[in-house]
Amino acid sequence: MQESFLTVYHNLKNYIGDVSFGAWLKKIVINRSLDALRKRKVIFEELHAELPVADEQESEPDSITVDEVKTAISSLSDGYRTILSLILLEGYDHEEVSEILGIKNVTSRTQFSRARQRLREILAENRKKQTEERIYG
Repeated sequence: MQESFLTVYHNLKNYIGDVSFGAWLKKIVINRSLDALRKRKVIFEELHAELPVADEQESEPDSITVDEVKTAISSLSDGYRTILSLILLEGYDHEEVSEILGIKNVTSRTQFSRARQRLREILAENRKKQTEERIYG
């Protein structure tokens, strides 16, 4: 948060008023946050609260653990991980995401759909590998 306000302070001279100050500030804060996430490659702890936790030893064949989801999300490209984070974890809608990222609304929707599909594919691939390892050792 401090980094965001320092960025705002140092760039006040660049604010030209074409959007509201609040929107300008919000965009800087979000971009700084995204930069921090990329640098630290944070795995999204918030998923733990939203997803049912399956015990590794007692899990049903079709259940997916939080750790599996975290690992799958961390393996997504930055673009897909960003879209999923903003929509699923941060609660932004596609209009807000398109404004934040400077993309079209339809692009936000398409990227989100592709990110969800890729996440499903990664989870299925990982599940298949685990099953094969159990069967074939």
